[in-house]
Amino acid sequence: MKNLLFGLWLNLWFSGAGFAEPVSAPERFVTASETLLQRLQLEPVQRTRFAETLRLPGRVALDEQRVARIGPGVSGRVTRIQVFIGQSVQKGEVLAQINSTELGAAQEDYLKSRTQVNLQRLNVQRARRLLEAGIISEAIYHERESVLEEREVELRAGADQLRVLGMSQAALDRLNARGQIHSEAPITATLTGTVIERHLSMGQNAQPSDHLFTIADLSRVWVVAEVPEQQVQAVDPGQMAEVRIPALGDSVIHGPVIYVADTVNPVTRSVTVRMALENPARRIKPEMLATLVISRPPENSLVLPGKAIIRQNEQDFVFVQQEAQRFALTPVTLGSSHGDYRKVLDGLREGQIIVAEGAFHLNNERIRRELE
Repeated sequence: MKNLLFGLWLNLWFSGAGFAEPVSAPERFVTASETLLQRLQLEPVQRTRFAETLRLPGRVALDEQRVARIGPGVSGRVTRIQVFIGQSVQKGEVLAQINSTELGAAQEDYLKSRTQVNLQRLNVQRARRLLEAGIISEAIYHERESVLEEREVELRAGADQLRVLGMSQAALDRLNARGQIHSEAPITATLTGTVIERHLSMGQNAQPSDHLFTIADLSRVWVVAEVPEQQVQAVDPGQMAEVRIPALGDSVIHGPVIYVADTVNPVTRSVTVRMALENPARRIKPEMLATLVISRPPENSLVLPGKAIIRQNEQDFVFVQQEAQRFALTPVTLGSSHGDYRKVLDGLREGQIIVAEGAFHLNNERIRRELE
């Protein structure tokens, strides 16, 4: 008797406050009244010639393959500045001069190494004559040759060090010819283009890690835009696109898409794309605002009108007719838009009847009944 009463008590507890049944999922179906049904416009899902066109806000950027950021090859004090922002320069042109004790010390070590090489060459010549006269052994002669080779290695290393510090071959030849130390080092352009940044002043102490000049070849620029991740399948490298730049009027500029990023920006949920533009007249300026238009050839695709789409919780839905007055809220995956229509990627079949207009009112009725 006690076991029977205890079992009844457990059944009551589990079915009561202990473990309630789970709440049912939100209702997907809704039945429209006669009055509401008259406000709905129904259409079949059909295929049509659909050209995907993306219009993306973008900006003009420097072609990073044609930009040089230049610093000194050696530490020193700026003694002369020869260019200004906006000036056109040629590759190899001197931009500034710095006076460097480090460069002077390296030239001194080089001249000492050269003196040692000349001295050891004389020793080897003298040893060869003594060897021929039988005064010294071959071992001593080869020892003198080994010393000469070591000094020649040191001399070549010194020359390489001077080149690293910014000395040209012409300056190195003058040092060899005259033997005079010259502590001024030039900062030269490594690219033909326009000086767009300058970060130095007279008397400033400069280091090899400093970024003193930026030179850009503006004869070609990029247009950079962000494509939503849902639409990135419509963009391929090499695809032709067009750019409209408001600052240049209504002109349309055509060019290829040169880059589609392999990763998605986790903050914006978008993918970076770039287009290359030839700019021989320099009319297109970096940081101008632009609209990038990318189109694909037309193809037969399932489409639906934009008014049929219900957006909820970051998901697109449409109402599909099940019976005369009964409709199902159906999730769909959509592509790009063209006019008032969206491309259907998944979730619908050709011929299904959907609510093309009035879906908002039908969804309100579904929510009202769900709340009741």
